[in-house]
Amino acid sequence: MNKHRFITAAVVSVLLVLGARAGEAQLPRVVVLATGGTIASVYDEEVGALRAALTGDEIVSSVEGLGEIAQVTVEQIANINSSDMTPAIWRALSDRANELLARSDVTAIVVTHGTDTLEETAYFLDLSVTSDKPVVVVGAQRAPTMYDTDGPRNMLNAVRVAISEEAVGMGTLVVMNGQINAAREVTKTNTLDVETFQTLDFGLLGVADIETVRFYRRPMRRQTIALEAGAALGNVAIIAEYAGSDGRAIELLLEDGNLDGLVVAGVGLGHVSKPTLAALTKVRARGIPVVVSSRVLTGRIVPLYTNNIELLDIGVVQADNLSPQKARVLLMIAMTRTTDSERLRAYFDR
Repeated sequence: MNKHRFITAAVVSVLLVLGARAGEAQLPRVVVLATGGTIASVYDEEVGALRAALTGDEIVSSVEGLGEIAQVTVEQIANINSSDMTPAIWRALSDRANELLARSDVTAIVVTHGTDTLEETAYFLDLSVTSDKPVVVVGAQRAPTMYDTDGPRNMLNAVRVAISEEAVGMGTLVVMNGQINAAREVTKTNTLDVETFQTLDFGLLGVADIETVRFYRRPMRRQTIALEAGAALGNVAIIAEYAGSDGRAIELLLEDGNLDGLVVAGVGLGHVSKPTLAALTKVRARGIPVVVSSRVLTGRIVPLYTNNIELLDIGVVQADNLSPQKARVLLMIAMTRTTDSERLRAYFDR
């Protein structure tokens, strides 16, 4: 009798293990590409400040319940404060995301990132990732060593959104504070608040609340510009306009000789001073693409004033409603295809 009980118990144990493994195999697979940021930061007592230190594996292992909803694997792409993010790392992220998403066993990508330049990285991925599978970029405003850290909840929600069927075809998404925003539209609005990432003009796409993930609208102005192997990203600078702008910074960039493209953060409807217009005329005479955006937080640029027409006449491209930093991202990628003003305008009109 004892022998039979032992055999029965052994069989049950094996079945339970096999069942657990089968259940695990059915879970969607999410690959986390880790880059550092506040979500990976610890307090450095010697410096007296936070620094990126935790690995992606350490971030994932700290999130309770994550393994119950997805098989999560981690690849460490970088471990930096996002103020040190570079186009080279953008390219590495994009290339790896495209490689992984082409595999049938990978459901989605989650990128952990610092919040300083998160919106730029997200938009770069939105433009350059060719798969319809979800890419979600996530960060934190409060470090893991803080008692009220928002990192684990943000991370859990990012994976929940990434494996949602409704997220397919939505492009790259930013998920923080339970809110889902489109990469093209979202911006950081506060230096410290957890509800910092918002879409000021149009509002969020959906939510990841305590019950479910739910979308309420789709991002309509999306495009994909596949980066060809070996295509170099040009050196594109941003110059800000202000009262008394004299164009000297643009002149210095021209003298340096290492300028491939220029974005101007204009005032109002993308306006510039007369000295800046004169400097931009020299830039365009050298065939260097110029895009004018606005330092105003919301609204799009339309050619309403004489100054707008003067800029259009020399071949400057209007950025629609893209911020200067987003306009730079689009210009860098579009320039891998063309430097012609009219063709560039088509990219910014999409």
